[in-house]
Amino acid sequence: MYQQNNKFRNGVFYMSRPLTSERINEMKKEFNSNRGNQVAQTAATTNGLFKAAENIRSIDDNNFNFSIDVDTHQVTNQRHSGRCWMFSCLNVIRFQIEKQYNIENFELSQNYLFFYDKLEKANYFYQNILDTSGEELSSRDVQFLLNSPQQDGGDWNLIISLVEKYGVVPKYEMDESSCSMDSTELNTLLNRKLRADAIVLRRMMNSNKTNDEIKSFIDEQLVEVYRILSIALGTPPETINFTFRNKDKKYTSYQNLTPVEMYQKYVDIDLNDYAIIINVPTESMPFDQTFEVELSGNMVDGKPNRYLNVEMDELKKLTIKQLKSGEPVWFACDVLKHFDRQKGIMSDSLYKFKELFDLDFNMTKGERFNYRESLPTHAMVIAGVNIVDDKPTKWKVENSWGDTIGDKGFCVMDDKWMTDYLFEVVVRKEFLTDTQRANLDKDATVLPFWNPMNPITPMI
Repeated sequence: MYQQNNKFRNGVFYMSRPLTSERINEMKKEFNSNRGNQVAQTAATTNGLFKAAENIRSIDDNNFNFSIDVDTHQVTNQRHSGRCWMFSCLNVIRFQIEKQYNIENFELSQNYLFFYDKLEKANYFYQNILDTSGEELSSRDVQFLLNSPQQDGGDWNLIISLVEKYGVVPKYEMDESSCSMDSTELNTLLNRKLRADAIVLRRMMNSNKTNDEIKSFIDEQLVEVYRILSIALGTPPETINFTFRNKDKKYTSYQNLTPVEMYQKYVDIDLNDYAIIINVPTESMPFDQTFEVELSGNMVDGKPNRYLNVEMDELKKLTIKQLKSGEPVWFACDVLKHFDRQKGIMSDSLYKFKELFDLDFNMTKGERFNYRESLPTHAMVIAGVNIVDDKPTKWKVENSWGDTIGDKGFCVMDDKWMTDYLFEVVVRKEFLTDTQRANLDKDATVLPFWNPMNPITPMI
């Protein structure tokens, strides 16, 4: 029915021609008539598309020297999980801890917050199932929830909610587990349970069970979720010791702290002092306006993801201001585009796909975003920038994929790539203009959950 209704537009019947053997033979003849196609085919079938199209000059131009360089500590490794947003935020926090206490290569426990993120997302899922219980099972809302009851992805404001509620702990107090380093099995089993619980919840709502009965059921299921997470990830500590030896070899130990006490009393950072600034050049998201995305949280009554959309030049200015102050910048981008993972180079000129295929993939940044060709897929930290004649030429990036890529885990992003594929940064509100701060405080336009800015979109 959908296809039939959409074949007719303005009284005209639209339909693509079937692929006949004659048409395919014509394609083959045209391909074989071009000698350049044979050369490209040999290169691609032997080396793969990316290696065949790789631009050596672009690699040579993107070295690892920067005029402003604020971060050189040892990189982290999220392994086979989608926790990049969490790793990157904790990298910003640990930078402040290292600076505050004159220590190096300190690391916070990602597994600790991962545990509570999963627990909160389960409770958030239950609430959303209740809220949509009156909708048909086939509704877009319900299917969105059931497609991924919980996952690893997130954004800056989600980490604020977690840290303010649960605090932070040193990595040695809750180290990685097999299931945090590879979350595939945990996500599979946890989502299986949540979907089964959704069946019961929808039946209870539609049979007019009391609020107390429904709450009791959810409480029972959360106990089971906690048990699953404890078995898979370990049980989070209630008290911890914050112990370190600084660069001057002085030993310090703060004993019997709660994780919240460590964050509030011993970490000189307030995550609420930061704002998410985005660059999404589409008509549906005008510049200088603030946006939120529905169904994009990780906890009931948690902070919504709030984005201020600005021109790219303004985003870069804010990023540079924070770097010049000596502080790195959290950001999210489309790491799947023009990125040599081994060499750690992100450059729009890295691959000559136009020359390889004799095609132009012409789309604006806004068109790529609207048509889901490009959206935020990975979060990292900008740790430096190279400025020539008052203009940025390339940016230093701290990744969370271990120290075997790029320059000991650091990558380089050229300025053109940043313009095309970076979507959001997090900067201190003090660096915003008065107008930007005023715009940030205005009522936000709420975008539907299928908007590509939804951090529920799996990150890598």
